Amino acid sequence: MLKKIKVKDVMSKKVVSVSPSEFVVFAFEKLMKHKISSLPVINGEELVGIVTATDLGHNLILDKYEIGTIVEKVMVHDVVCVSPEDDLMTTVRKMNDFGSEGDIINQLVVMDNDKIVGIISDGDIIRAIKT
Repeated sequence: MLKKIKVKDVMSKKVVSVSPSEFVVFAFEKLMKHKISSLPVINGEELVGIVTATDLGHNLILDKYEIGTIVEKVMVHDVVCVSPEDDLMTTVRKMNDFGSEGDIINQLVVMDNDKIVGIISDGDIIRAIKT
């Protein structure tokens, strides 16, 4: 079943992003406002990183950031991406294979010809296989 469904059929096309120069506290606020779990970091038109609600929230609670810390200082630089034409099996494998310390990646940026066209999350995949 996962091999029959394409990323483009279940991904979120509305992508909320952040610039590398944004303050971490405002990036976290944006995540909470839009009720999303990650923000691609965009410099001009180029994807340069990603930040997650888990990472930002955890570190803000622990007071690990100095006042004025910007996204560029804390973002993950190696962003795992998929194509809109990839199937969900490929996506699930990437989520599993590229996670750190036994965890999975909960969302992947969807890129088409070096342009962000969406985000796919584990929730999107679960909803697709429920129907």
